[in-house]
Amino acid sequence: MVMGEYVVLDLETTGLSKKRHRITEIAAVRVKKNKVVDEFQCLVNPEQRIPSFITRLTGITNDMVKTAEPINKVLPEFIEFLGNSPIIAHNASFDYGFIEHNAKKHLDVCIENPRLCTRKLANRLLPELPSKRLGCICEHFEIINQQAHRAMSDVLATTEVFYKFLDMVKDEGIKSEAELVKFEKSPRRRK
Repeated sequence: MVMGEYVVLDLETTGLSKKRHRITEIAAVRVKKNKVVDEFQCLVNPEQRIPSFITRLTGITNDMVKTAEPINKVLPEFIEFLGNSPIIAHNASFDYGFIEHNAKKHLDVCIENPRLCTRKLANRLLPELPSKRLGCICEHFEIINQQAHRAMSDVLATTEVFYKFLDMVKDEGIKSEAELVKFEKSPRRRK
């Protein structure tokens, strides 16, 4: 299956709560007919300390972000990049939630882009895989994620995973974006 145009997104943050924690990095690629045609990447000053365990996980330090723009300065350009394209992300509710929350808080803008989640697609297409973490799916498909937990590297890995899933859904008879969204949201069949 070939989708028209979409944006693959990944964020790094200071924690898991969109209300208490902040974005430290945004990366995205625009894909047209399964070919990357544009990209967006920047560090974001979270205006709060990055916890040491997050630095260990992502490699993003307080020094790296101290001169970066804060999210209210970054968002207008990112939202323009995003346009009304569907968003693809691994654990999309997390990334989408942070973008949606910050757009409303800082710009009074509602983000209403359709979204697809490669983790949810993995639940449907790879039920035998014990973990649906991006690293496990990459290992399953032999996709190399050059720098896991850095936004652009995760975006590129997610893009490759999504291409694999688009090939797999052909066997499910899925031929359109609307059918793919419906498939992602439907419960997994029991064997």
